[in-house]
Amino acid sequence: MASHAGSLTQANTARVRGLTRRFGQRTVLNGVNLDIRPGEFVALLGKSGSGKSTVLKAIAGLDYDVAGAGTIHKPERISVVFQDARLLPWHTVLQNVTLGLSGPQGQDAGRQALAEVGLAGRENAWPIELSGGEQQRVALARSLVREPALLLADEPFGALDALTRIKMHDLLRELCARHRPGVLLITHDVDEAITLADRVLVLDDGQFVEDIAVDLSVPRDHGDRAFARLRKHLLSRLGIGATDTRAA
Repeated sequence: MASHAGSLTQANTARVRGLTRRFGQRTVLNGVNLDIRPGEFVALLGKSGSGKSTVLKAIAGLDYDVAGAGTIHKPERISVVFQDARLLPWHTVLQNVTLGLSGPQGQDAGRQALAEVGLAGRENAWPIELSGGEQQRVALARSLVREPALLLADEPFGALDALTRIKMHDLLRELCARHRPGVLLITHDVDEAITLADRVLVLDDGQFVEDIAVDLSVPRDHGDRAFARLRKHLLSRLGIGATDTRAA
């Protein structure tokens, strides 16, 4: 008989089998399989138009009326973070974080989530008063306040400047270590993928052509030889020059 902990792990593991998605005559995903276990951080790389976001939208249930097939098992509690923070401008920061939550418990959870992302004391601020990085912090707080078993992140730091991205990497790593959701991060940035992920996937021509465990110490040193070797390999797989860090 499986243990209670084993049953919970199984229930909270995201499983994708035979996922196919077509747009007109073009097959973007061609029977891909994917598992994301609780606490596992998976980064997905690929060229522009390769179907990375299509994978995420399919798992999130956001690809309405798209032709295709396959089965998706996912945890009950899922949160999604996009490149655009998507805050409601007519709600305060705390109101944005606690959307759908009610009562004093919801308010307390929202305040705690904001404190975790370094925004204690900004509960009554309006989104327009925040920087881009601060808005993404609110988006993370909104996602994690519900203690999701699976966090789906679609290039959440793509619009941020380099220094803010580094700070957000540290924050996301810390939050994920604390809350232990399974994570699927969609990114164009090879260094970002290696810095954050336990596994890196590369999507090309509708298939996962790489599934690499990132066996590097944390925090990760970009000057480390193993980091550089993995970067070079992934860049080659993406068909871009070894001096670049971002896919096209």
